Amino acid sequence: MTTLADVLAVLDRLYDPAWAESWDAVGLVTGDPEQEVRRILFAVDPMREVVDEAIDGGFDLLVTHHPLLLRGVNSVAATTPKGRVVHDLIRAGVALHVCHTNADNANPGVSDALAAAVGLRDTRPLKAMPAEPMDKVVVFVPVAETQAMLDALAKAGAGQIGDYERAAWSGTGEGTFRPLAGANPTIGRVGDIEVVPENRIEMLLPRRKRRAVVEALVAAHSYEEPAYDVYELAALPSERGGGRVGVLDQPLPLRDFARLVADSLPRTEHGVRVSGDLDRRIETVAVVGGAGDSEFDRVRAAGVDAYLTADLRHHPATEARAYGDPALVDVAHWASEWPWLAAADRLLREGLAARGSTVDTHISTLCTDAWNLRL
Repeated sequence: MTTLADVLAVLDRLYDPAWAESWDAVGLVTGDPEQEVRRILFAVDPMREVVDEAIDGGFDLLVTHHPLLLRGVNSVAATTPKGRVVHDLIRAGVALHVCHTNADNANPGVSDALAAAVGLRDTRPLKAMPAEPMDKVVVFVPVAETQAMLDALAKAGAGQIGDYERAAWSGTGEGTFRPLAGANPTIGRVGDIEVVPENRIEMLLPRRKRRAVVEALVAAHSYEEPAYDVYELAALPSERGGGRVGVLDQPLPLRDFARLVADSLPRTEHGVRVSGDLDRRIETVAVVGGAGDSEFDRVRAAGVDAYLTADLRHHPATEARAYGDPALVDVAHWASEWPWLAAADRLLREGLAARGSTVDTHISTLCTDAWNLRL
């Protein structure tokens, strides 16, 4: 039996709640972690019609990109539309789980799916999140103790680099010291200068494991007072973050790139809006799934030819035109994020299969864009 807790364990690995923006509301909204999950529905919005689709279709879990309750509430009484949705989900035994900005910042995430839909390659984050803070530990040990120390540090969490573990550097030199009165030296005698062949060992570690690594170091070292250093390493950008910048396989005129976007995304009444010289050659493109006019400074700094996003407002767009770069391609918010559903579906099924579980999944095709007529 696959439980909701099993599914959430995979989703939280793919879209860690810690990656969400501070203002966001992600995670489980309704549902019992112990309930069985056989059928899962993916959708962009937890709108009334999508919830009805989940209930009527016998789905056990609805996974949406947008939150149902983004702002704090004091009541979920059935006297409001959202309160009624909560009651109906609970009554029908349908769990609701939200992956919002944690999915935006994931790699692969929402903007990766948008970039892939329009054929971008060699992508990188537009707004990179910092990588996990890292330290380097340096310790000096008698040469004969080198391997035992490496084992102890690795067991405590040091030396993990990508797909490699117990990764370290060591070099031999001389350690010297004079034990003073009250010391209990492992090597040498009180009052005598001692020179010992020692190895310098260096290993990387996540900063969150610093305490455990230092405790393991002290416990494994034969010296009464081991010599070691811990260095905080410079912060580096990660491969996670909002938006993506990529390159088209073949440059296209802006009018043809806009047509490619229209053909690659689901149709909406909003359509595809374009701003710029229609004959302009488009090769490098920035994309942001969802509302993207807050990222114009980063987009200009990236030096791209075109910017594909949603919800562009008049003043930011006209200001962008005044700069002359980049060309703008604006689509419906829902359409820009809908490609992520297929990616999340596939990754969840793969993650569950690795744990020996299978579920039936479905992607909602209901268009929940706010606009349903354009004259």
